[in-house]
Amino acid sequence: MPENSLIPSEVTDDIRRLIADAGITDEVDLVARILATGVGLGLDTTSRLDLKITSAALTEMRAAFRLFAPYRDVPKVTIFGSARTRPDDALYRAAADVARALAEREWMVVTGAGPGIMQAAAEGAGPAFSIGVSIRLPFEEKPNALIAESDKVVAMKYFFTRKLMLIKESHGFICVPGGFGTLDELFELLTLQQTGKAEPTPIVLLDAPGGTFWTGFRQYVQDQLIPSGVISPDDLDRVLTTDSVTVAADAVTEFWRNYDSLRWVGRRLVLRLRSEPTDAEVDDLNARFGHLLTGGRIERSGPLAAERRDDDRLGLPRLVMEYDQFDVGSLFHLIRAVNALESAPGGRALAK
Repeated sequence: MPENSLIPSEVTDDIRRLIADAGITDEVDLVARILATGVGLGLDTTSRLDLKITSAALTEMRAAFRLFAPYRDVPKVTIFGSARTRPDDALYRAAADVARALAEREWMVVTGAGPGIMQAAAEGAGPAFSIGVSIRLPFEEKPNALIAESDKVVAMKYFFTRKLMLIKESHGFICVPGGFGTLDELFELLTLQQTGKAEPTPIVLLDAPGGTFWTGFRQYVQDQLIPSGVISPDDLDRVLTTDSVTVAADAVTEFWRNYDSLRWVGRRLVLRLRSEPTDAEVDDLNARFGHLLTGGRIERSGPLAAERRDDDRLGLPRLVMEYDQFDVGSLFHLIRAVNALESAPGGRALAK
């Protein structure tokens, strides 16, 4: 491993023996790389502050991974919003209602475990369907009582590790009006989607009935960002803005109606679906999205060799194509199209 090339071979051998003595048998190479990187930090005479950041980040990520592990196969939605929203605010009620609607569909609701919108969402979902990733701050935000008494909460020192877990584990996102933190989380989501660093997921901007917070945001994008050329005209098309709790919940679950997941195998994009499309439907998809391919056609397929090696969702039908990787931000258009096929199931939440 190039980044650890300065580590003496005898130390690498010691690391391997340590792993074996600990009884670790899975993903040994990755565990060895993590330990070797730690040794490398010591060899680099890394500052104490940088070592503390690294140590705390790894510790927090381990705690969060362990928290989420039992619920890996349960669909999750993260709800973002202000910690300052009061219980008598219409936004508070909207957050609670949409969380309740999703919990009734057996989706877990992930929040930042604080007060305000986060508490509303936890209350709506109920203890069985809520999970929290809190942040330790010197003022303002403390874990809300509902989450604090739960065993499904983890506390973070750093915003970047907290944001990683709030985004990594979820299959949909609902943003309720909030301040800098909420906008930071929204822009992170949009950036990950635009650049293809994250798989496509539904993003909903939920306002109170008649609210103008998110319509104002959209107007800013239309008036400033698009004309200046810093984003593409359709970058915000992937985001739904609504003041309806039902529409918001439907947007999250319906995104997974037929689409299951994707994987890149070399230059080929594999879309895994819940129902196999007909020949006519595949022809229609080619007519509508052929301009996004670098060659060939969208074709039905069984699992590719790399997927079979990894035992990767082998029972699902597939569409395989040479998709232009520079256009990954437009994948949501194709996903919407496969969800709208007549062959698609009659609307289901994420398969377990």
